[in-house]
Amino acid sequence: MTAPGVLEQVDVPTPTAGPGEVLLRVGAVGACHSDLHILDSPPGLYPTPMTLGHEIAGTVDGVGPGVTGWSAGDRAAVYGIIGCGRCRACLRGLENQCRVVPVGGVGLSRDGGLAEHVVVPASRLLHLGDMDLTQAAPLTDAGLTPYHAVELARERLRPGTTCVVIGIGGLGHMAVQILVATTAVRIVAVDTSVAALDLASRMGAHDVVQAGPDSVDKIRAIVGPPPDGADVVLDFVGAQPTLDTARQVVATGGQLLLVGLAGGTLPVRPVADEPPPLPLETGVQVPFWGTRAELQEVIALARLGQLQADVQTFPLAQAPEAYEALRRGEIHGRAVIVP
Repeated sequence: MTAPGVLEQVDVPTPTAGPGEVLLRVGAVGACHSDLHILDSPPGLYPTPMTLGHEIAGTVDGVGPGVTGWSAGDRAAVYGIIGCGRCRACLRGLENQCRVVPVGGVGLSRDGGLAEHVVVPASRLLHLGDMDLTQAAPLTDAGLTPYHAVELARERLRPGTTCVVIGIGGLGHMAVQILVATTAVRIVAVDTSVAALDLASRMGAHDVVQAGPDSVDKIRAIVGPPPDGADVVLDFVGAQPTLDTARQVVATGGQLLLVGLAGGTLPVRPVADEPPPLPLETGVQVPFWGTRAELQEVIALARLGQLQADVQTFPLAQAPEAYEALRRGEIHGRAVIVP
């Protein structure tokens, strides 16, 4: 990103690993909607020039002074968040809730993986063994973020409950698999795209609903009338229509997890209106990425064959085209860029 909103391919020097850092030869990078938000952000919010790409898997090319546990040739996934390491949240392993460092990390506030090499702190790496790097890269966000959201709702995801997953894209299709692998809930997938709903069915969703003017009625036919409803709703879009759907189908005492960043607004008002803007006792959370421990568990699920990204690959030279296709909604599953 050479300037706000400008994505160009340029030649830069190969970086050098400093103390505590590792030089990683990039093998694959997931293209994320968050990258589009970075590109579309006002000047000054993100540094420029900056190499984008925060979903990274690669091979160790070299290590800086003081690094142990990593050798040339090791395959690694990058945990992109870099917290302060000292606040209460970081000390508990919740670096995604750091109280000192604003939202940032590899590919967000420092150079990321849309390059042949990237330098990252050794503490950000997790071993992959012989895992295919094209599959491994999406695990670091498209896998980790929905896994974290599911963990936040774990108490409500009991056998016999219902979870509505809105948006079967890069994160949503992984969420369906995570729910299948780690819960015994009924999964209702919602999307505007028939192809996305077909993908959700293949991944294990029990019911699919095509989004539209009658979405709420169709979902209600599955989850039941108020005050019953969906125990958990995962919204991976976050647009006004999806948020309106989410709040109208969640059960009293249910939980909404708003993952998508499409700019919608959720009304939260303590009133006695009927129907209420939000059912009583409903919890609302805005998950952000996840923890290193959760990424380790996501990698374990993938190594067991229970989590697999549906990917479209692009060469590095076509990265701008990949992002434009993502913006137009033409990507199924996850776009992965291969240097």
